[in-house]
Amino acid sequence: MPAGVNVPVLIGAVPLFTVTSLTLNEGYQVARIAGSRLAQLVSPTTRSIGVEAVLVGRTRLLSKKGLEAMALTSRALAGSTAPLMKVAGLPVVCGMTVSLDMQITSLRFTQSNQKRDALDVSINLEQVPRSSLTAILGEALDLALAAGSTAIPVVSEMIPPDRQLGGGL
Repeated sequence: MPAGVNVPVLIGAVPLFTVTSLTLNEGYQVARIAGSRLAQLVSPTTRSIGVEAVLVGRTRLLSKKGLEAMALTSRALAGSTAPLMKVAGLPVVCGMTVSLDMQITSLRFTQSNQKRDALDVSINLEQVPRSSLTAILGEALDLALAAGSTAIPVVSEMIPPDRQLGGGL
């Protein structure tokens, strides 16, 4: 990415510009082969994403409310948003993955004396596939992201190898 460009992590309609960490967990179902000691991975079972971010600036409370609305924790908005969740989940778009049909399972907001004009947020999402079509579309978009990312210059190509990972290479 060019210097000075801050590409946000998108969770639904809320852009997160100050993400401190993002964790992607994927689980796979293992099946035993009958009459054998061998096992085989048969299908993915779970995908979850954990995001740690900081909501900054004057719009931090609007971002908080947007995340709460998508998590259906706002009682006033739950009735109007729930019918839409039958059709599709929340898309999560970031530099590591494109995941469709995600659902927020927990939100934690923290405000401290050190950061009075900011909110720390911890978001956990889990994939809840709505249909095989959206699952296939999500995997296709994730594959396109992986293929397209090879054309983006990365920091490690700009720093000499002897200065990466503590030097001595």
